[in-house]
Amino acid sequence: MDIYTDTIRDLPAVDKLRLIERIWDDLAASDEPIPLPEWAISEAARRRDEMLENPKLGYTHDEVWKRIDDSRHG
Repeated sequence: MDIYTDTIRDLPAVDKLRLIERIWDDLAASDEPIPLPEWAISEAARRRDEMLENPKLGYTHDEVWKRIDDSRHG
């Protein structure tokens, strides 16, 4: 491995998460487009088509938040 990978590997989990947050924030602040691999585009299209064909496969916004709330308090 290289020195950067070894240094990251040796970081405690909390510092790794901080590093990820900084990278994510930097990407979000950039105007540079983030390229998506073809498989991700194809999978998103497949899931969209599947949901359009059978909307009962998914959850409403309210259902999602209820599930999140239930998982926190259940």
